[in-house]
Amino acid sequence: MSKTVAVIAAHPDDEVLGCGGTIARLAREGRSVHVLLLADGVSSRTESPEKIDTNCLEVRNNAAKRSGKILGCASIEQLFFPDNRMDSLHLLDIVKEIEKFINKHQPSVVITHHGGDVNVDHRIVHEAVIVACRPQPGFSVRELLFFEVPSSTEWRPPSSCQMFNPNWFVDISATLDLKLQALQEYQDELRPFPHPRSLQAVEALARWRGATVGMEASEAFILGRKLI
Repeated sequence: MSKTVAVIAAHPDDEVLGCGGTIARLAREGRSVHVLLLADGVSSRTESPEKIDTNCLEVRNNAAKRSGKILGCASIEQLFFPDNRMDSLHLLDIVKEIEKFINKHQPSVVITHHGGDVNVDHRIVHEAVIVACRPQPGFSVRELLFFEVPSSTEWRPPSSCQMFNPNWFVDISATLDLKLQALQEYQDELRPFPHPRSLQAVEALARWRGATVGMEASEAFILGRKLI
């Protein structure tokens, strides 16, 4: 089985929020972790995607590269689908980009968003990854994991979707500091406590997820598929 892991996220910072500690742990264990970031992350802050602030885009892109280096990622690939407007695209176009990425790296594990999320881009990426990871004969992907994103996953009302009820936990007690360090590279995306996308809240979530399963700190996932 391949030792390669693919993390496929909607926006630069989702990869750290969702599974930064896991990325760092896998990298320390000798796994090659390749990250694909699909949306630009900033164009929703203007009237239209065509009026994107190129300086903000560069800042966000550079933050992704620096955080990836901290976590030990083997590569960071950034695409530029319109932020918070991925539902305006044909799903097939997104699927093809993900398939291209998977064919290039041949991962055995793919980690991506949980589908029950308030952010439309997160939901679209979840759907596109599932389509791209159809378990066909000879396909490299043997395991699918779905992560939560603070300030997005927990804000989805329980009556409107499948809730995030994790059944897979990764001990990040030894790499939580790297997750928080990598997250600080995204200073423009952080908020003051008690916002859930603050350093204190992100650490508190990791401590709580860990405490529920007897660990000092953990990242929680839903297992989507496991082929043995």
